[in-house]
Amino acid sequence: MKLTVLGTRGSMAVSEKGRGLFGGSTSCYMVQAGDDCVFLDAGSGLLSAPVLFQKTPVILLSHLHLDHVLGLGMYARLLIKGKKTVICVPAESDAAARAALNGLFSPPYWPVSLEEYRGDVEIRCAVTPMQVGAIHVDSIPGNHPSGCLIYRLSCGGRSLVYATDFEHDEESFDRLAQFAAGTDLLLYDGQYDEDEYLLNKGFGHSTANKGVELMERCGAKRMLLVHHSPSATDAQLLHRQGQLGRENVTFAREGEVLSL
Repeated sequence: MKLTVLGTRGSMAVSEKGRGLFGGSTSCYMVQAGDDCVFLDAGSGLLSAPVLFQKTPVILLSHLHLDHVLGLGMYARLLIKGKKTVICVPAESDAAARAALNGLFSPPYWPVSLEEYRGDVEIRCAVTPMQVGAIHVDSIPGNHPSGCLIYRLSCGGRSLVYATDFEHDEESFDRLAQFAAGTDLLLYDGQYDEDEYLLNKGFGHSTANKGVELMERCGAKRMLLVHHSPSATDAQLLHRQGQLGRENVTFAREGEVLSL
């Protein structure tokens, strides 16, 4: 599998000076295995994604908070007649998935629903386990206001776990450690430093230090910290990364590509 980081900012896209190294686009990660393609979330980073694929791409949404879906409205593939895109939404049924996503993309908030675009847009509930070509997908619930799914993608004996918008209470942390056991790559929510977390308990996010603890418990080989705070500058993220002192733990950078 190959992972391309298209957007890693959390909560709000940013473009201020001093944030270009890690990027300002919100959450979106492209995972490819041969001609199979899965997107993890559809924030503003989706606008940088390719539009032509040999096989139908599948977009897995972790949840429907705006920073994780705002790229859908302007993703050019959805405007190409005859091109199919599947969007999987955490919901109890396909009808509930369509209602939830169309509730965001409809007047007065958006001119038309995604299903009215010229492309072939299929919206369905995210039911796992599922297979996207050679990529196997599993999920568990995370710990975030209004809910959030954590995904594990596996292919050819390799795996990655995507745990964004996650806050570490004891029960959910234990569940995640078991789910992520032995993974090659862990994407973990590191939005806050320790002082920020104390001021923002209950907001549904975690810290880099807690990510390192998780990595040690589950035996992950490498970790990318994701969902960077809009207020965090490149200098601050580099400083936090340096404090961790681990070559296999870095803050995700928009545009970087990793092979598993």
